[in-house]
Amino acid sequence: MKKHLSVVTAVLFSLWLAGCVPTDVRKPYYKAGTKDNVWGTYDPENVDMSDIDENMTETETLITENMPDDRVARIEFPVDEYRALARSGKGTIKGKIYLSNSFNGSKVFGAGTRLYLNPMTSYSNQWYEVSYIGGQKMQKADSRLFNYLRFTAADSNGNFAFYGVPSGRYFLIGTVKCGEECGYASTKSIRLATKVEVYGNQIEVKDLTRRLD
Repeated sequence: MKKHLSVVTAVLFSLWLAGCVPTDVRKPYYKAGTKDNVWGTYDPENVDMSDIDENMTETETLITENMPDDRVARIEFPVDEYRALARSGKGTIKGKIYLSNSFNGSKVFGAGTRLYLNPMTSYSNQWYEVSYIGGQKMQKADSRLFNYLRFTAADSNGNFAFYGVPSGRYFLIGTVKCGEECGYASTKSIRLATKVEVYGNQIEVKDLTRRLD
């Protein structure tokens, strides 16, 4: 057994020396407060894009099981619009993600939740109007979109930050899970989205929040 393990170890070491074993593992999520957020971190095996692909809406219950399962077709991916976007910048967008709960007057923070910056284009505007505001299901997003998203994660108190943000306008997107503390019988994932813009080396403070009535 030991001889077998030694052989396997030797083979793997040889492959590593030859450059056959990849050492660059893409990590699409970064802790809030760091400056390691980068563009083009899409990994189809690890990135959960349900906030953009699924039918969560801004309605209070977020339940659409009774709706027909007809998904709205997305417009053609506007390649020229995305190619024109700046890919680097010096801006900062930071704030807190939370629900303001009228049920008991408390705030429910999105501890550890992922957040996105989605550049405003005709493509993302359709998603915002049809899915987020309208509550309709949409077809899966074009995989090229993920190369233009920026990711981060909130800390245990709901604080988040995006660094090195190119000048422009974005949809800031995230989710907060809430159950009995919000008056629900079971835990629900409540998606939040808002518009935000940043220019130059501006530090934009923008909370991602909504009130539950």
